Amino acid sequence: MIPTDSPFHPDNEAGYQAWRRAKLAGYPQRAEDLIVPVRDPRDLSDAEYAAIWQRLAKTNMAIYAGPAADAEDKAIPRRVGEQFGLTHLDANWLADGDGISSLTPREDEENAEEARPTGVDPSRRGDYIPYTHQRIRWHTDGYYNPPERRIFAMMLHCVRAADSGGENDLYDHELAYIALRDADSNYIRALMAEDAMTIPARVDEAGVARPDETGPALCVHAGHLHLRYTARTRSIRWKDDAATRQALQALEDLLASRPAGVFTLRLEPGMGLICANVLHTRAAFSDRPEHRRLLYRARYHDHPRNLRGD
Repeated sequence: MIPTDSPFHPDNEAGYQAWRRAKLAGYPQRAEDLIVPVRDPRDLSDAEYAAIWQRLAKTNMAIYAGPAADAEDKAIPRRVGEQFGLTHLDANWLADGDGISSLTPREDEENAEEARPTGVDPSRRGDYIPYTHQRIRWHTDGYYNPPERRIFAMMLHCVRAADSGGENDLYDHELAYIALRDADSNYIRALMAEDAMTIPARVDEAGVARPDETGPALCVHAGHLHLRYTARTRSIRWKDDAATRQALQALEDLLASRPAGVFTLRLEPGMGLICANVLHTRAAFSDRPEHRRLLYRARYHDHPRNLRGD
């Protein structure tokens, strides 16, 4: 349940309006405003750290731009995350042994699905969209995870960029909340309903059957707004009532309109995204067998924190 004094509670209008004013004041206008050049992302200076945190606190995302020469080092995303309180990795079944996924195209891309446990051999990563050249539509990471494994933060670190394409659209889920609430607070109520969305039953990576899992799309955890969403229609079942359909249509229309606050950029070698699991996409891309696009992805059960604050 959402505390009644939370600005995200649909009945707390005064709290919402105060939070809304602060949120929108000085909000960045360009994707370039998210980027912070850093000397060594594994050991951020106080100035670099403060600049990244300022962007995280305002937009729920930031981009660090480190040296390209040593980009192929998994210690980079791991250390960046640790500096912002991200230590509990989601060791999902398609991740590498260290819990960080190496996103690069695989051999079998036909009929690829979203990367969620189905009992299929993990070596067949090419069966899943993130390991292909295909586009990925609007989503938040791990929307299918159970409550005890919610994904509250995510990182992408670029080792090799594609020859062309592969750009990301990024959209702060708190801006989506504002747009929906300003349009009709009933959209918020529908998406916060405990039965708003259902992840259909499946067999997990250990071969254990799991029943349907039902829960909210919008929730508040430790004071932070969290959104679970995918534009895909497979692997998710939305509540079939008028209020939920209208809320989903409003969100879909909002994202299709590319509202202010949608940032588009392409990560180049040495650059990385750290975010509070904001809405994002990936454009289709092309590369070559001898030069495959490679990004490291880390998902966390923590919220980003300022460990060097006052």
